[in-house]
Amino acid sequence: MRTSKFSPQQIAKILKEFDNGKSVVDITRDHGVSSAAFYKWRSKYAGMNSKELKRLKELEEENRKLKQMYATLALDHQMAKEIIEKKL
Repeated sequence: MRTSKFSPQQIAKILKEFDNGKSVVDITRDHGVSSAAFYKWRSKYAGMNSKELKRLKELEEENRKLKQMYATLALDHQMAKEIIEKKL
């Protein structure tokens, strides 16, 4: 999964500019972000400050790592069960 080139603080700043009345076209042009990405951020992070946004990103990363660990362990467990069944 590709990581964002924008930090949580930058995303919060960009969304704050929109809340202050700057148009989406100006924001996307100034910051080099697509309008689709802007609207995705807006729907996902609306009303959050930079600390909350940073914490959310950290939790999402931790969740991704835990899911990967679970998938690996589940695969190992399945392989072990198959090996045991073949020996019996």
